[in-house]
Amino acid sequence: QVQLVESGGGLVQAGGSLSLSCAASGRTFRNYAMGWFRQAPGKERDFVAGISRYGSTYYADSVKGRFTISRDNAKNTVALQMNSLKPEDTAVYYCAARADLVRTLPSEYNDWGQGTQVTVSS
Repeated sequence: QVQLVESGGGLVQAGGSLSLSCAASGRTFRNYAMGWFRQAPGKERDFVAGISRYGSTYYADSVKGRFTISRDNAKNTVALQMNSLKPEDTAVYYCAARADLVRTLPSEYNDWGQGTQVTVSS
């Protein structure tokens, strides 16, 4: 099990950038695949980006080319750099962890952070 805490959300104008960070506890962070998900009001929680224990990255089509996920195993952190933000990116963003491979379904992740709000104004 790993405890996750997100930070870095906020309010930004369309076209701007934000960087989210997720700090993880536990000595085995390097063995986990990490994912970022988001949930807008009244909508389901959707996969945004994922990074495997080996550093392979995966993105939802809606964010490809604009968002970048990275991890620092020495610091037990995973980051999401978000550029060219759009109003439709507005959501609560969650960090999640699972053993083994990156998956895109929220139900396949065992551990979740509390979420951080990202609001993009038009």
